[in-house]
Amino acid sequence: MEKIGQNGKKRGWFITIEGPEGAGKSSCAEVLMNFFNTRNLPVLSTREPGGTPLAEKLRETVKNKPDDGEVIHPETELLLMEAARAQHVREKILPAIERGITVICDRFTDSTTAYQGGGRKMDCQIITGFNNYASGICRPDLTILLDLPPECGFRRVAKRASADAANDRFEAEKMEFHHRVREKFLDIAKSEPERVKVVDASLPQNEVASLVEKIIDEFIR
Repeated sequence: MEKIGQNGKKRGWFITIEGPEGAGKSSCAEVLMNFFNTRNLPVLSTREPGGTPLAEKLRETVKNKPDDGEVIHPETELLLMEAARAQHVREKILPAIERGITVICDRFTDSTTAYQGGGRKMDCQIITGFNNYASGICRPDLTILLDLPPECGFRRVAKRASADAANDRFEAEKMEFHHRVREKFLDIAKSEPERVKVVDASLPQNEVASLVEKIIDEFIR
């Protein structure tokens, strides 16, 4: 299946990977990258928040606890996320897609809806408006949602704990927060089943990889 833009040129796919902490998004991205690389199809991997020098600076600000103890309010957090996205989309994602390169992105607007809407209990209508404004015409063609209980995810996170992880504002949240995040992700998947494909991330890694490969293989046919 080819994706053709309004100018008649072939465009790349935009594929996003979503899920709670410890779901295995990095491993999923590797599976997808290998899938496209072995078929000699142009592909680019990126992440949110981040993806460009400026967006990476905003990532550090929004994810890490301020050294001086200043509180980052939910509204501030949302706007920092959206600022990083606006830069990322226009500087990296859209230019690649327009050149016919498939972009694989670790997190995108669904994470904002899940974390700030579900986790922070912010107004999802407001979040959707900001998501649309920041992402412009950029919308995922396919989203792979790696689903697993938060408790399972944090057992995995603990095994790879580092100084950076200890300073992560989101991983430091209470378990109730992460349950709300998971529920919101599943709500999104239920509302958009054609775009969002749910994978049981509690399965062994090789089984998850096989399921992801099957999804992408069926998608590009």
